[in-house]
Amino acid sequence: MYRTIDLCAGIGGIRRGFERTGHFHNVLSAEIDEYAARTYEHNFNGDDPRNDLTSDEFKNKVADTPYDVLLAGFPCQPFSSQGNQEGFEDPTKGTIFFDIKQIVKRTRPKVIFLENVQNIVSHDKGKTIHIIIDSLEKKLGYKVIGISYDQQGNFVIKHKNLIRNTKDYGLPQNRPRAYFIAFDKKLYKGLFGFIDDKLPEELWPTLQDNPLLNRTLSQILERRVNIRYYMSESYLNTLVNHKKRNKSKGNGFGYCIVNSPGRGRRIANTILATGGSGKERNLIIQKMPKYNLDDPSVKKKKGGLNTQNVRIMTPTEWGRLQGFIGYGFVDENGVDNFSFPEGMPETQKYKQFGNSVSIPVVETMAYYILDCLNIFNGYREQVVSNYIKMHGSISRQEIAELFDISEEAADECLLELKNRKIISCVKKGRNARYKLI
Repeated sequence: MYRTIDLCAGIGGIRRGFERTGHFHNVLSAEIDEYAARTYEHNFNGDDPRNDLTSDEFKNKVADTPYDVLLAGFPCQPFSSQGNQEGFEDPTKGTIFFDIKQIVKRTRPKVIFLENVQNIVSHDKGKTIHIIIDSLEKKLGYKVIGISYDQQGNFVIKHKNLIRNTKDYGLPQNRPRAYFIAFDKKLYKGLFGFIDDKLPEELWPTLQDNPLLNRTLSQILERRVNIRYYMSESYLNTLVNHKKRNKSKGNGFGYCIVNSPGRGRRIANTILATGGSGKERNLIIQKMPKYNLDDPSVKKKKGGLNTQNVRIMTPTEWGRLQGFIGYGFVDENGVDNFSFPEGMPETQKYKQFGNSVSIPVVETMAYYILDCLNIFNGYREQVVSNYIKMHGSISRQEIAELFDISEEAADECLLELKNRKIISCVKKGRNARYKLI
């Protein structure tokens, strides 16, 4: 299996998407949000992600940990249209990309996978995305999928080549996001013409008939929810009036009932880590259950419960919209193993799902990466030659790790390359090493 490190891990959505392929396993994680770390630890067999990727201590730990693929859903708030938009100027979160860049430069993984909000492509009049692509392509020496070059040697960035939407990958949520997949140019030099230089635009073929995917919005809704999720008459009226004011000013902002009979395609709007507008843009009409007027959650509803049966979505429904609940952690026996640790506040549940990735999208990207690696690995002579040019020599163990094969298969590979006069042994014995002839 290929080894991953999971940076800005959140509650593990990226990791889980890669793990579901059966060809990647995680060896190191980093997450500094305590609540997210608890959920991560709870769902990944006690794996503690509490590491600060900006610290020298962690960077040293990464340098001492062999791995193949770097994963990172680095903080999106500095670039989000819903956030502060300070970008790289954000003193706490905006500079994390540069810490990731340092880790890549020091450890040089085979593959980099990054995820962020779509606004990162247009943020600061395109300056932000230029810095990211320039860092990956030119300063670090990685081939970013979807990036081409003009006749003058300048890279060309097209929005459509980097943005993919959750709604096209088996989940009923409109969630456009930027995805960056980059392969080591030196290691795979001469081989990029053999792969499809385009991110997948739909679910990977092996996932398309999965019965847990491609469900409608109505199918992911809970059939009966607690009365506390229903809005008060006062709150709903506030939202109605707010939308009217915006409309009178020519703006289309405001609340949205996503399963309204008069609505076209019934899919959820983007759920957000900030919760508020993510909830208000994803309201549901559903007949209220019977309730007791003395119920504390009813009594505190200002103006009483609304008369239109309007409610907010539940955390479980948000979990389904992201593929965590009802898909990502369902085992071969149909048992859903995702849960929150006991005592997790409900506000945190919303935040963690809103801040995460859509698992089937990441899983599709992971299959794409695996497909590219399999194609590269079909040209072993070229890859071994590139590796030796980078590192001076190669060992049996490094052959095994390079191609994700057993040491016996690595021996066969070495023997073939020796017989073809491609390499020769320069250091014999148990720690034998080989160089190009």
